[in-house]
Amino acid sequence: MEKAVGNCIPVIDVEEFANPSELEKLMEACRDWGCFRIVNHGLPPALMWEMKTVARALLDQPEEIKQRNVQPVIQGYTPTQHGGPLFEALGCYDMGSPSNIDAFCSILDASPLQRETIGKYCEAIREVALQIGRKMAEGMGVAGDQSFEEWALELRINKYNNTAEHVGTTGLNVHTDPGFLTILQDDENVGGLEMLYKLTGEFVTVPPMAGSLVVNLGDLATLWSNGRLWSVKHRVQCYEASTRVSLGCFMMGSKDREVAPPPELVDSDHPAVFTPINFVDFRKLRKENRLFSDGFDLLRVSSA
Repeated sequence: MEKAVGNCIPVIDVEEFANPSELEKLMEACRDWGCFRIVNHGLPPALMWEMKTVARALLDQPEEIKQRNVQPVIQGYTPTQHGGPLFEALGCYDMGSPSNIDAFCSILDASPLQRETIGKYCEAIREVALQIGRKMAEGMGVAGDQSFEEWALELRINKYNNTAEHVGTTGLNVHTDPGFLTILQDDENVGGLEMLYKLTGEFVTVPPMAGSLVVNLGDLATLWSNGRLWSVKHRVQCYEASTRVSLGCFMMGSKDREVAPPPELVDSDHPAVFTPINFVDFRKLRKENRLFSDGFDLLRVSSA
């Protein structure tokens, strides 16, 4: 197992986005790292804490209740051993839809207060994801009509059942996310997340930092950017015998249209590198080919 080096992923201050240097810092992180940490993102600390409390309660429910979490596009409940020896998760697809959130809460017997917290959190984290997506588009010189409003988002509630016998092992194997970007509320106390730094090929530790969010780019970011942005490989290691809980908001892609580079990103000097595809078909393609990373390579144009 490779040893990860110390934490040095870029930190982006969302309140400073009006500053051109901060926007350039964001784009450099997207190109060279495929991940970064954001601060002053606008997600209320109290809501972050309340949602973590709800997440732990839902994941502590009996197996038969969690098994009800079946989703149309994504995998809903992921039991331990399916995603890794320590990992389990719950999922809500297209969390921008109140009816989908309500259905998710109903099948898991969420209380009225838990439902309210989940609804508020999904709305707030969606705004953060849209803001980051729009800033990425701005930094790439893409016209303002790229708003990402119609792109589906997925909520994943993750739990790592770390035990003493697993310390030093992998809780979730190396992979890239299939979507456009991921906004992660990591565990406040228990580390384990590691990112592969593009420029050195080394894994970098991402220790907890209360109040911040970690953003990483997925395969669709590479497709959308015509190969300019980095889909980061990452994994989760078991550092200590403590349960680890995280919350992921995944911006997947348009529900109705193919993901393809905007016109500004394709020209004679930068011909199209990938074949356009919609997210549902792309996820199916990755699954059929048992690809856990770099699924975009399946779509490379042969002459590129």
